[in-house]
Amino acid sequence: MAEVKYWVGFNIVRGIGPMRFRALLDHFGDLEKAWHADARELKKAGLDQRALENLTTGRSTISLDGEMEKIERQGAKVLTWDDPAYPPRLLNIYNPPPVLYVKGEILSEDQWAVAVVGTRRATVYGKEAARWIAGDLARNRVTIVSGLARGIDSEAHRAALDAGGRTIAVLGSGIDIIYPPESRRLAQAVVERGALVSEYAIGTPPEAGNFPPRNRIISGLSLGVVIVEAGERSGALITGDFALEQGREVFAVPGNIFRRKSMGTNKLIQQGAKPVLSVEDVLEELNLTMVSKQAEVRAVVPENETEATLLEYITAEPIHVDEIGEKSGLPIAQVSSTLALMELKGMVRQVGGMNYVLAREGRVEYVVD
Repeated sequence: MAEVKYWVGFNIVRGIGPMRFRALLDHFGDLEKAWHADARELKKAGLDQRALENLTTGRSTISLDGEMEKIERQGAKVLTWDDPAYPPRLLNIYNPPPVLYVKGEILSEDQWAVAVVGTRRATVYGKEAARWIAGDLARNRVTIVSGLARGIDSEAHRAALDAGGRTIAVLGSGIDIIYPPESRRLAQAVVERGALVSEYAIGTPPEAGNFPPRNRIISGLSLGVVIVEAGERSGALITGDFALEQGREVFAVPGNIFRRKSMGTNKLIQQGAKPVLSVEDVLEELNLTMVSKQAEVRAVVPENETEATLLEYITAEPIHVDEIGEKSGLPIAQVSSTLALMELKGMVRQVGGMNYVLAREGRVEYVVD
């Protein structure tokens, strides 16, 4: 859509973060009007003097069409809050990135994702643990999310690819600048079976200040975060903090109590993070033991009017199958069989006694032809 270039423009202007994006949208209705608005109207929308000055400079120096051409040359695309393809789990975090640059593909099956992260200076034990966990998760049709960094992150991506699975790498730079440089071949493999993702504009270098914010995207895309190996001040712990803020599960791999690189993960376990002794610890805690079946059923069974009808009566509060049948006016046999398929597809959950609730990610809206 034509308006995407205005999202890209505002994303480049310093000082226009998620909160100001929202304020501009609320005030003007769309970002094209905001881009061309005068200073008086922009102040009414909540921009302070510094943001106004940055925007004034940006409007005179940024070629919106030129930026879109750069993105096209990279073989990438832009997802905004308004795009139906924007990952719904990420959209629901606090201050989600208004713009995502994506090279590769984010698929519906990537909703079953787990982040595997850790120190850049990994030990042999840490690397082996990362490969073991990420590989087994990938073999269970779980998408691996990480940050393409040296050490644990790269091992997690490679293990997912070696297992024939999918993986998403979240960058602290523009998607055209791969950091570290030795990961270029790995990045290309990720594009072929997953995606490179960044909130930073094309050409943005990997500055130190970019990495902590990108960690909220790693956790935001995931059901849970597994921290494999981390010292007490490791950046991987920041991802764990974001995960907790976002209501995600945090897991940690126990390590040698005499090694500094295990102090962070061991302390997390001491503080209540779930220890990972096998991949089943993650799969069971996140209710991912049936993810292969869920993915297969979702791929072959289309959404239909019956599912849409039943979703009208299923909320976070348990409701019995008989009551669903009574309220929907549908035959109980049709209700029961449809609910069974919906459970396999991850749309609803049975919580005992034939009572159903919406799956943890909330209501999914389906368009029925």
